[in-house]
Amino acid sequence: MKAFVLQKPGQASIETVAEPVVAKGEVLLKVRMVGFCGSDLNSFRGLNPLVSYPRILGHEVSATVVDGGDSSIGIGTDVALSPYTSCGKCASCRRKRPNACQFNQTLGVQRDGALSEFIAAPREKLYPAKLATKELCLVEPLTVGFHAVSRGRVTADDRVAVFGCGGVGLGAIAGSSSRGAPTICIDVDDEKLALARRVGGTHTINSAQDRLHERLLKMTDGRGPDVVIEAVGTPATFRAAVEEVAFSGRVVYIGYAKEPVSYETRLFVQKELDVLGSRNAGPEDFAAVIRLLEAGRFPVDEAVSVTVSLDEAPGALRSWSENPSRFKKIMVALD
Repeated sequence: MKAFVLQKPGQASIETVAEPVVAKGEVLLKVRMVGFCGSDLNSFRGLNPLVSYPRILGHEVSATVVDGGDSSIGIGTDVALSPYTSCGKCASCRRKRPNACQFNQTLGVQRDGALSEFIAAPREKLYPAKLATKELCLVEPLTVGFHAVSRGRVTADDRVAVFGCGGVGLGAIAGSSSRGAPTICIDVDDEKLALARRVGGTHTINSAQDRLHERLLKMTDGRGPDVVIEAVGTPATFRAAVEEVAFSGRVVYIGYAKEPVSYETRLFVQKELDVLGSRNAGPEDFAAVIRLLEAGRFPVDEAVSVTVSLDEAPGALRSWSENPSRFKKIMVALD
């Protein structure tokens, strides 16, 4: 079968690989569509410390069951897919937080992913839903933002600020607004900010043009946001999250900074902050995002910049790397 293989940083190609062997408890899936993620871009650029090469990329998956194996799931069922593993024994798993498993292996990162014609997956990792192919492909990236909202304990009484309006940030905005929280969306791209409003954002700030601190104070009655969710992954936004959050507020980090971050540590103590990491997502996040999409409360077509074929995928990833501001989301159709 054909698959997208990242041979090494900067070099991707379509190769012929062996079809998957379906183990006990697994289901054979025909892959319909896969979304490129920021981690795929970092792998292509050689900036993802977790990936090894060569690697079949892809963990944002829309697929159809072609062989249900010994499970009860019917042939022809359309599914989204959780791309994570958990060991069941590490500290996180013992605390019933398998999304943060110490030994997790994500599709397309530590193990071969879904950018191939067929994959085999455990039945418990599948999420059947009556959604279109493109919608199913958006489930996983949106769950990451929803999980961050859960980590931040967001309620309707909070004022929330989200740094970054890419795919993960949009999930955080949608998750926050679905809980009734006024949500401030921060980015440097006006087109992404406009989309953030369509997702449910209450206010927007272009931090490249506006005075971020003054605007945030004005929007929060001089206190700062109760919860700040960082979905960019730069030293500047890591610091800004701590600087701008209200006293006794919560900061949730989703992004990875690619270099060391220097903090004014006084703020951690003086504000008595809750500083939280947020990793991957859990079953409850998948269920919440599927409900959101089934209700038609997310602008799917606006969130996707372009859809390409598998043969066009290497060139599309290179174009994204060369001109990242040009793209919101790239989907690869394998039908």
